[in-house]
Amino acid sequence: MANLSTKITLYIESNSATWEDTKVSLQNDGSGDYIKTWTYSFTQPTDSQLDALETQANTYEQNLITNRTNNLASAKTKLEALGLSVDEIKEAFRI
Repeated sequence: MANLSTKITLYIESNSATWEDTKVSLQNDGSGDYIKTWTYSFTQPTDSQLDALETQANTYEQNLITNRTNNLASAKTKLEALGLSVDEIKEAFRI
């Protein structure tokens, strides 16, 4: 299940805007995240609109994880090519 913040980000971007902390804030009072404040010029999304973004949001989040994994592997390979040992890389960069 995708994070609410990811679905909201996709909704905001579909309205040609970007996330601004001064225009939207989320809150969780113990029963799940919800939109606490919304001051964009376009309508706040409904639960059904956000639910419709679930698949797209899951893909978006998976791509972030994949990109991070690939970037870490690339960085490790480049550091090894510079002559650092695996132990040195782990100690210095936690990768």
